[in-house]
Amino acid sequence: MYLTGIADEAGVSIEAQIRATRELGWTAIEARTVEVEGYSKANLHDLPEAAFDRVVERLGQAGIRICCFGSTIMNWAKTIETPFEVTLAEVGRAIPRMQRLGTRLVRIMSFKPEPEADRIPPLAIERVREVTRRFLDAGLQPVHENCMNHGGMSPSHACELLEQVPGLLWVFDTANPIFNPDRARPRPWPRQDPWEFWLRVRDVTAHIHIKDAVWNPERNDADYHWPGEGDGRVRDIVRDALARGYDAGISIEPHMAAVFHDARVTSSAEAQYANYVEYGRRLERLLGEMGAGAGRA
Repeated sequence: MYLTGIADEAGVSIEAQIRATRELGWTAIEARTVEVEGYSKANLHDLPEAAFDRVVERLGQAGIRICCFGSTIMNWAKTIETPFEVTLAEVGRAIPRMQRLGTRLVRIMSFKPEPEADRIPPLAIERVREVTRRFLDAGLQPVHENCMNHGGMSPSHACELLEQVPGLLWVFDTANPIFNPDRARPRPWPRQDPWEFWLRVRDVTAHIHIKDAVWNPERNDADYHWPGEGDGRVRDIVRDALARGYDAGISIEPHMAAVFHDARVTSSAEAQYANYVEYGRRLERLLGEMGAGAGRA
């Protein structure tokens, strides 16, 4: 087991991401948005070639690797109405970059569902199946995240997607169930239960995202907390995973100082960086309380 993090929450620049990773004593980054001097920030699979070359160079100099591409492939910003050419182009850019970096995992999703949807459209399953096939054929492993997407509508929907897409594995996010309705249950849909979701996908989970939250009815949104201090069942899930021999990445995604999909949640660059590092240290302490130590990626 090793620790990593979605490092754009420490800072958007590759320099800040490397610095935070090294300060924590970690050796891997889960890469999502990256900024290189002279270029606009973008997902790792969307950077211009010269900017990507610079990322590769800096990572090599720092002795840091990319353990997972946090791609935008079929994410919550896209629907099944989005032309499939957009998705295939992202896949086509991600594959050679993953191969160049020696990165095996790529986080994907399954498109944003309609507000009242309670079923996965066959077209969504078909597209996830094709994307998965392309990555597997390239020797790479796609992992689907339970988020604001068709596979994240409930534990049952997750299992349906996994059954319908051979070779697909899961990246489990501990807090996402807190703000997602369980669309497999009678209306009005209740919020999902993180522990129930975990039990349904733990056998096919290849990567874990750690964030924690409490649902705030007044805001109709989640309030994010330090790991183990919310309702994400972080301690229970991590303890269960390790007891079952989990030996892969545990990745922090604090969401306390910055939220990737919510521009309203912002803070200074210094505060974001400090929050990320403190979050990582608190996760290490939580693991230490369980008698678990992290290896190196």
